[in-house]
Amino acid sequence: MALSTPLRSELPTGTTLLALEQQVRHGGTGLGPAELDGCWQLDQVWPKGSSRASAFSGLLLRGLGARLEIEAAGEALQLSNAVKLGAVELRFRGPGRLLGSRPLLEFWFERLELRLAGRLVLQRSLPAPAVRRKPFFALIARDPAGWLAARGRGGGLALWRLQNP
Repeated sequence: MALSTPLRSELPTGTTLLALEQQVRHGGTGLGPAELDGCWQLDQVWPKGSSRASAFSGLLLRGLGARLEIEAAGEALQLSNAVKLGAVELRFRGPGRLLGSRPLLEFWFERLELRLAGRLVLQRSLPAPAVRRKPFFALIARDPAGWLAARGRGGGLALWRLQNP
């Protein structure tokens, strides 16, 4: 996907995202796997019930290079959630799927990886979560300018920017 990273001024506000979320609850997003494909750099987070972004959490997660990588092959999705501090990277990997018209991006991690300077130093299998405890993101919007917004299972709101390929 060859979209450029949007400028911060092009990103929606919390109030805008909440309004979009209300629209999506009734009409869905129409998003499919192809629109989610890419490496998404976490930009901002809003705590549950707030229209104001958490400056500290956003700064911390951006500093750790928090990202969500989604690979779409037809309807099948593979997800990777990672953070990096210097030469140390912690990554969770596993499958995902889209459910419903909103849709929900349901996922579960099967593997934990720890890398040092790009070399895999630890890999562990993770137990499958209970069916009703699988994490998910309720998708809100994916803008052609290169951002993706969703609400997580815990109620927080997240905004990612598409990283340049």
